[in-house]
Amino acid sequence: MKKRSIKYFAALCLAFGSMAYAQTEKVKEDAAVLEQKKKLATEEKAKLPKPYNPKADAQKDINAVIAKAKKENKNIIIQAGGNWCIWCLRFNQFVQTTPELKEIVDKNYVYYHLNFSPDNENKKVFAKYVNTKERQGYPFFIVLDKNGKKIHIQQSDVLEHEKGYSLEKVKEFFDKWAPKS
Repeated sequence: MKKRSIKYFAALCLAFGSMAYAQTEKVKEDAAVLEQKKKLATEEKAKLPKPYNPKADAQKDINAVIAKAKKENKNIIIQAGGNWCIWCLRFNQFVQTTPELKEIVDKNYVYYHLNFSPDNENKKVFAKYVNTKERQGYPFFIVLDKNGKKIHIQQSDVLEHEKGYSLEKVKEFFDKWAPKS
């Protein structure tokens, strides 16, 4: 009986030891994959245009955007985010390089990139449009009418597709909030 207990105990130790080793190897593998993904994201980010200006006077800029929107009878899209945010940069690039989307935006909106970063959180400006105590996912979009009245807040995660954005979903978003003729 004693020998069987010792064999059982030894078998358990061996099994748990193997599992622990396998888990350690899996963690090492996961860390390597994560490191590779970070490297690729950093390389991608370096190549993309940086539309956010942390030194801008955002309220002054938005006032100018509102004046332009009134004059051109367009709505306003404020894309909130920062140059640190790969998804913010991807969205900007997607819109700027997709003729169908760029045409919708140019026809219907005055577009502004509202910076949020450690250099400039633009707390007062954000407080006018969103509950700053709630955590935001970036980018997100603040849609204003031509007079600067908030008409919609759009989270970007619902527009995503794989490592980018869905043409259909983004087009639907832009079409839905365009000014009504």
